[in-house]
Amino acid sequence: MTMGSTRRTVLTTGAAGTAALLVGCGGGNGGDSGEETSPGDAGTGGAGEELAGTADIPVGGGRIFEDQKVVVTQPQEGDFKAFSAVCTHQGCIVSGVSDGTIDCACHGSKFKITDGAVVRGPATRPLPAEEIKVSGNSIQLA
Repeated sequence: MTMGSTRRTVLTTGAAGTAALLVGCGGGNGGDSGEETSPGDAGTGGAGEELAGTADIPVGGGRIFEDQKVVVTQPQEGDFKAFSAVCTHQGCIVSGVSDGTIDCACHGSKFKITDGAVVRGPATRPLPAEEIKVSGNSIQLA
């Protein structure tokens, strides 16, 4: 074997191994890819889809809609907000809303229910806002 052939074999094998490792570790709920997801990674259901009634969202709290990947909060009476339910750290779906924060159980990130801002990392970017429409007692995706 020549030196170039050995080096080429090592480089090719190393690249294939790296690709397999990245595929095995990337994406999904709680994957440890080491990279944060971008706001565009969150998908939601169709516009006009009813998520809940206004009475279903507690004042000072919120509710997670996993299928639509949206969390709806009501920071103050009658003030409804919506954010992506996909944590900006590594793409887990947030797990709960309590004490004024949207919480991710995967790595402990917390976000404000008022604007999606990071309260506690490891996430460094806020949850992106989602569009909703409140019509009467109904909350719908916009």
